[in-house]
Amino acid sequence: QVQLVESGGGLVQAGGSLRLTCVARGNMFHLYNMAWYRQGPGKGREKVASINRDDAVNYSDSVKGRFTISRDNAQNTVYLQMDNLTPEDTAVYYCNADVADITRITSWGQGTQVTVSS
Repeated sequence: QVQLVESGGGLVQAGGSLRLTCVARGNMFHLYNMAWYRQGPGKGREKVASINRDDAVNYSDSVKGRFTISRDNAQNTVYLQMDNLTPEDTAVYYCNADVADITRITSWGQGTQVTVSS
């Protein structure tokens, strides 16, 4: 089983940027399609970006054009570059395998808190 450790969150003003990092501890990371998810205050968890084994990417409409997902298989790492942040991006951010049904995921990392002030 792969253990996931997210970092890079923090407090930033609207319009600012943050870069999140997710390190996967385990084997065969390069075989996984990966995604970033987030859960805002009082909201359900949603997928915001995904990247497959061939580096093809997808984004939710809410972050398209502002967020960039990337991966470094040699470092077992997935990144999320977040630019032009808004208060609506305030959430705990998690990385995990890319799945269509989030309820299928039973194990999550601790996540990293992103807070955007207006």
